[in-house]
Amino acid sequence: MSLSNRTNLHPSTFILIGIPGLENAHLWISIPFCLVYMVALLGNFTLLFIIKTDPSLHEPMYLFLSMVAVADLIVSTVSVPKLLSLFWFKDREIRLEGCLTQIFLIHSCSIMESGFFLAMAFDRYVAICKPLRHSAILTHKVIGSLGLVIVFRGIVLISPLPFLLRWFPYCKSNIISHTYCEFMALVKLACVETKILRAYGLTIAFLTGGLDFILIICSYILILHAVFQLPSKEARLKTLGTCGSHVCVIFVSYIPAYFSFLTHRFGHNVPPHVHIFVANIYLLVPPMANPIIYGVRTKRIRERIIKILSPLKD
Repeated sequence: MSLSNRTNLHPSTFILIGIPGLENAHLWISIPFCLVYMVALLGNFTLLFIIKTDPSLHEPMYLFLSMVAVADLIVSTVSVPKLLSLFWFKDREIRLEGCLTQIFLIHSCSIMESGFFLAMAFDRYVAICKPLRHSAILTHKVIGSLGLVIVFRGIVLISPLPFLLRWFPYCKSNIISHTYCEFMALVKLACVETKILRAYGLTIAFLTGGLDFILIICSYILILHAVFQLPSKEARLKTLGTCGSHVCVIFVSYIPAYFSFLTHRFGHNVPPHVHIFVANIYLLVPPMANPIIYGVRTKRIRERIIKILSPLKD
């Protein structure tokens, strides 16, 4: 094989198109994207600072929440700066190594985040259904072990993908019709049989996001069963209120994730710009919304934020 053919089959760089059909609007689209990203950075770093510096927040729910914040920061930071560079400076090129890094970090951290949501649901289940044993079951050692298992799961399941994609020949094109390197977008460019890889991707999606979501639903069924056995309406509402923030962030995270996943594989009639918009919403909105939801709905976090801001008003 000649050197030119090898270079064509194994390109060192890929070209990101952005949002097809909306190239002229990239500059305007970048403004809300940039603002959302800045709010996500500020919100998650503030959340991490508050949880770290307040010993009263060193509880399972908030420790898992801090893990979610770290995953959110990684997912958004590995994708949004390149996206803004594309929109502002027409910097379309991305090296193969950078592309594979995006794929690995975005997908592995998304799996980790799903696992952290499941761990938070388990915390709510123990806190409501077994309140007297909560502190004995979810010790700091157990929380750390759960966190490590979730991180290990994300790394192990996604690690084969970059290595396989690294050696695939790409004879169709090196142009990616997206704002970042997405797994299925790269698979579609390969000129080898990818059925096994696609099946592996579907399996991962089911064993992580799908199974996690089913277990979260099961935990809330048990929680609701326990709540409706409480004697008073006030006690039931107060108990359900402790789950409100968690339910909100689950919906904010899972809805765009599932829509993006399903349209990329089965939504052949969905316009490309719609799919890409939803994919970017998944990367941008949950990292921004999660700290806001917990900041607004959680009294202790809200009070700490007010306390931090009070000296600035003086």
